Amino acid sequence: MANPRISMRKLIEVLRLRHTAGLSYRQIAASLNLSYGAVSNYLTRAAAAALAWPLPDGMGEGEVEQLLFPAAAAPTRPRVEPDFPTVHQELRRKGVTLQLLWEEYRAAQPTASYSYPQFCARYRAWCSRLKLSLRQVHKAGEKLFVDYCGPTVPVIEGLSGAVRPAHIFVAVLGASNYTYAEATWTEGLPDWIGSRCVFPPDVEHNATQERGAGAHHKASCRGKCSLTPGRRE
Repeated sequence: MANPRISMRKLIEVLRLRHTAGLSYRQIAASLNLSYGAVSNYLTRAAAAALAWPLPDGMGEGEVEQLLFPAAAAPTRPRVEPDFPTVHQELRRKGVTLQLLWEEYRAAQPTASYSYPQFCARYRAWCSRLKLSLRQVHKAGEKLFVDYCGPTVPVIEGLSGAVRPAHIFVAVLGASNYTYAEATWTEGLPDWIGSRCVFPPDVEHNATQERGAGAHHKASCRGKCSLTPGRRE
């Protein structure tokens, strides 16, 4: 808690003892029953306000107080809280990121918005209050999750220069999160079955390691592997 301010009469006496009597800070403090820090603070304020001694004619205690203790600046405009339920919903749309949503929020509130790091931190804090989801524990080598990711990737054909969109097939082992990705021209049945059935040796080897030494686990769809598809079967 801050110390109470002394009276203006006593503060003016501090100025007089310093400039007229030439007393030191400690002598002034002992004479007026003040602390050394208080005397130093008041004299520093007087020097910063260019308050001369003797005081100008007609200057009263009120004018001295205004010079040494100016009124606090008006509080800045409070920041506008983002609409996090809408932000959370918009993030489900394809191609929407927190960066894009923050830029829209900043454009709507240019003088009362949070910075991007603050925006992200407050969004994470808001998300932490949402209903908790069930945490699943996957046994090593038991399940392989497969699906196509959202956006396509443009592929340029070497001979013709034509640009074709490629779909990205992704397979992830549940326990280790070891990921295999493959580009296909379509998400049709032939490409889907081909991606699920023919995995490279490193995926099969990693699945075997995940289950432990001596275990056998082949990542194929021939009844020897438990594939758990994301959105299609």
